[in-house]
Amino acid sequence: MVTKSFPVNNAPVKPKRALLSVSDKTGLTELAKALADHGIELVSTGGTYKAIKDADIPVKDVSEITGFPEVMDGRVKTLHPSVHGGLLARRDDDAHLKAMADNGIGQIDIVVINLYPFAQTVAKGGDFALCVENIDIGGPAMIRAAAKNHDFVTVITDAADYDKIADELDHHKGHISYETRRAMAAKAYATTGAYDGAISAWFAKQLGQECPEVFVAAGTLKQTMRYGENPHQLAAFYADGSNRAGVALATQHQGKELSYNNLNDTDAAFELVSEFEAPTVAIIKHANPCGVATHGSLFDAYRHALRCDPVSAFGGIVAMNRKLDAATAEEMVKVFTEVIIAPEVDDEAKAIIAAKKNLRLLTTGGMADPTQKRLAIKNIAGGYLVQDADFGRISKADLKVVTKRVPTEKEMADLLFAFRVAKHVKSNAIVYVKDGATVGIGAGQMSRIDSSRIAAWKAKEAAKVENLPEPLTVGSVVASDAFFPFADGLLAAAEAGVTAVIQPGGSVRDDEVIAAADEKGLAMVFTGMRHFRH
Repeated sequence: MVTKSFPVNNAPVKPKRALLSVSDKTGLTELAKALADHGIELVSTGGTYKAIKDADIPVKDVSEITGFPEVMDGRVKTLHPSVHGGLLARRDDDAHLKAMADNGIGQIDIVVINLYPFAQTVAKGGDFALCVENIDIGGPAMIRAAAKNHDFVTVITDAADYDKIADELDHHKGHISYETRRAMAAKAYATTGAYDGAISAWFAKQLGQECPEVFVAAGTLKQTMRYGENPHQLAAFYADGSNRAGVALATQHQGKELSYNNLNDTDAAFELVSEFEAPTVAIIKHANPCGVATHGSLFDAYRHALRCDPVSAFGGIVAMNRKLDAATAEEMVKVFTEVIIAPEVDDEAKAIIAAKKNLRLLTTGGMADPTQKRLAIKNIAGGYLVQDADFGRISKADLKVVTKRVPTEKEMADLLFAFRVAKHVKSNAIVYVKDGATVGIGAGQMSRIDSSRIAAWKAKEAAKVENLPEPLTVGSVVASDAFFPFADGLLAAAEAGVTAVIQPGGSVRDDEVIAAADEKGLAMVFTGMRHFRH
């Protein structure tokens, strides 16, 4: 344990030597020239050295200061006392200065490093040996050394900061402030932490460790928000670096900055429509769907989704799994909407939406894979709950008919649709569906019968809006995300007019529920899979 401490050096520092070693060469020569223009000696390695030299900028190879060549295919080049001594030596400590003089070590005042592309190699499907070879060793060591000695050394790990450093040198007579050095050090430790986290997660996967002893998660700040769910809560959005199509990688074409609630709801909407192959539209409010429909055209899908609960749709989020066309856009802008998200949008539709300046329009370039395995993380006091995201899906072959009556083909299609929607409704979830569209949704209630009754009540209210003679739940099917613990929830659905039921099954009272379905002449199927969503 180290017990000695040093006083903070918060004075500006005029750097004399910089070491540059980068995998990503973006902006490299521009930064190298800016440093050289301030009389800073440049030292570099391998491909970085060649790129700087080819740009006719004076540079030394690192072997000139170490007196030792790169060996072992470049695995060992900067792991040397002449490098780490130059980074770690305190310029205000006589013993450190003497050690430098006695051993011919020159100080290094700036380190510019980005690391071997480990995550990119994994993403491209590199084999085990190639991925291991792309684990950087010297880079993190130098980053951590420079960050530790930020009283005197500036460490740069992100090409986005190159201009900031160049501007500071220009405007402060070749000096770099303590505030900048400290900020760069903090970013450097976050960089190496995230890098090691990605490696540890990959290694755990290679070893088949579904729940590794140490869990590490990291993200890159994408947006700082005005507030979180409520104005008194701080909030920020971090991207996890994955290539999953959705909100994190979407392009925003217009409208105000997305809020915390906008992002949460838009993600829920896009994930829902990604479940379906046919043209599908989902309208989301407070992370719950208030209308979902699949149809032959996007226009008809939107109209059928809207009629499920036109009151709740006001101020909602609309997602679709097809290119947004002009006719559908024209229909959508008739209702106040916060966000529209689609894989693509045609120019005419974009022009229609542009008239609504506050309406956010996002395009993702593709759809999310609903079967892709990924983690869902939730914070609780003292720790994290980590689980697989719910990528379970049910097909017709998985269903078990448990009643005397077998569902018709039409009922079966609606049952499968309803159960897939129920997967995206907060528990307890009840979803009524008719002709490929939700006609009543009950979400988030403490008892399943309340969800059944609320969904039926909403259907009655929607019928009043359209002056329908009866609610659309008459002749519909119903899905429950978990089993009916008592027959009452099913009976409430029967009272609303359903003809068929889909549920996981597994209750100790299944026989009682099945008997109630038979008595009402309902068809019922069990899935054997539950979709709780809390």
